[in-house]
Amino acid sequence: MKILKYIFWTLYRIWFYVLVTLPILVLFPILLISISKESWYPLFFRLARFWAKFILLGMGFTYSINRDEIPKAHESYMFVANHTSMADIMLMLVTVKNPFVFVGKAELAKIPLFGFFYKRTCILVDRSSPKSRHAVFLRAQKRLQSGLSICIFPEGGVPEEHIELDEFQNGAFRLAINHQIPLVPITFADNKKRLSYTFFSGGPGIMRVKMHEFITTKGLGIEDTKPLKDETKEVILKQLQVFNPKVNS
Repeated sequence: MKILKYIFWTLYRIWFYVLVTLPILVLFPILLISISKESWYPLFFRLARFWAKFILLGMGFTYSINRDEIPKAHESYMFVANHTSMADIMLMLVTVKNPFVFVGKAELAKIPLFGFFYKRTCILVDRSSPKSRHAVFLRAQKRLQSGLSICIFPEGGVPEEHIELDEFQNGAFRLAINHQIPLVPITFADNKKRLSYTFFSGGPGIMRVKMHEFITTKGLGIEDTKPLKDETKEVILKQLQVFNPKVNS
């Protein structure tokens, strides 16, 4: 019985990478066109949302999204969520309809095929380089000025399995304050259970999402970064405790 589980998990992981790759290959010419001009990014974003839904459904995931507040069209926001799974990117694309740009790790650009589009559409950051982190602010400013939103997983990476919610980095909150845009906390409840970074784990099922009330940054200054960060983390942690009463920290 245990051997059958390991066989299932191995095939399940392979199937995930097949689902990630297949739409990119099929849509490759259209994707290339959609990234050829920055003004065409909304087209790329629509294709990315299709890609995300294709993967989630193909993996046997259903999703339930509860929104306390709905983002307005043509307005910019800072979207932040807990980071627990390989499926976080896909679920974020499904959850948020407003075109946004991910700020993510530069290492992901090395992934074949996926990395080609990732480095051309996302804002890449090398967290070990102060120069790279500064460049993020400049690129994010340009994207926000064009009417897009930004998405950052503020934990700065995927925490170890036993950590429910890791410490938040400052970047997302400084950006939100600098540009005076609303901050939107989002809680993913089941992603770790469905498709964590532990190879022999996961399986089909529901993925619950909570988009919380927006947190205003109007009138805040750089000195308010930590209070804003702490408030956001508390919102997400409390919701994790609602989803899973066993969560303590």
